[in-house]
Amino acid sequence: MALIVALESTGVPVPGETGLITAAVFAGSTHRLNIWLVVLAAVVGAVAGSTSGYVLGRTLGHRFLIKYGARLHMNERRIKLGQYLFKRHGGKVVFFGRFVAVLRALASILAGVNYMDPRRFFFFNTAGAIVWSLVFGLAAYSLGHELERLRRPAAIALTAVAVLAVAGGFWFIRRHEAALEAEAEKALPGPVR
Repeated sequence: MALIVALESTGVPVPGETGLITAAVFAGSTHRLNIWLVVLAAVVGAVAGSTSGYVLGRTLGHRFLIKYGARLHMNERRIKLGQYLFKRHGGKVVFFGRFVAVLRALASILAGVNYMDPRRFFFFNTAGAIVWSLVFGLAAYSLGHELERLRRPAAIALTAVAVLAVAGGFWFIRRHEAALEAEAEKALPGPVR
């Protein structure tokens, strides 16, 4: 359980949330697993995996972006803009990203690439992992197989909201890119670190 969630949180496309729900449903229907150990395993896996993703993003991902960013249309001003946005809103991305499949796999890597403060990352990552594990684990334990029927529409709705939020965010950033870049330069003067 912890390994599957850790791999997903590192960025590997494995079904961590499905693993948590399956283990919690099994615990609720058979009582052969302790639900608190299932939730604890999910928290440990989520924190460990996301921390690994953060470290990879901060070391390898950031170097890759500095070296090859121009090929991806990521000049120094845009890299600095990403760092500035993560400085201001990274906690929200890391916490709420835990509840959206694609963001769950990428938020920690993006936080590392954008040099989010490690203490803030650890706080929001741990808080998100605890809340996510409790919500999904206890809901699956209580609702059992009924949750699987409810999860699909909820996942579609959450994904739609996330897509709209990301699209809106990209639209806002593109529309106000020059002003945001000026704010980023003022907040983070000098060359990209």
